[in-house]
Amino acid sequence: MDKIKILTYAVIALLVLNLATIGFVVSKPGAGNRAEPREIIIEKLHLDENQQKEYEQLIDWHRGQINELDEKIRETKKELYAQLLKNQIEKKTKDSLITTIAVYQKQIEATHFKHFQDIKKLCRKDQLQNYIDLTAELSRLFSPKPPKRD
Repeated sequence: MDKIKILTYAVIALLVLNLATIGFVVSKPGAGNRAEPREIIIEKLHLDENQQKEYEQLIDWHRGQINELDEKIRETKKELYAQLLKNQIEKKTKDSLITTIAVYQKQIEATHFKHFQDIKKLCRKDQLQNYIDLTAELSRLFSPKPPKRD
């Protein structure tokens, strides 16, 4: 085998190795494979078919409430940040808008809490230990994903 063939094979092997490495880094195994909260809850609580139907109704109510509150927060933030365009920012207006955002955020947390109370009501007695185990993991399971570091 001459040197050109060996060199060609080496270049091809390095190219394949580099592409595989790039593919591995870009895909970041485990990232994006996070299960949806719905599936996590159904799996951890072992909800039967009827419970899952009731749970779907709870999800619809919960999403509606959260979406409405999120929209109110977005609108209030627009008003708040519009204050930055003024030459003189009124402290009272700024503080009022920040307080309003905090009130909406409090309502979101109360809505989440009620949602999990309602889920508990779906559970049979034999599922309550699973529910207790789930509540110990709630802050970890449903916390925002950490920001990506570049």
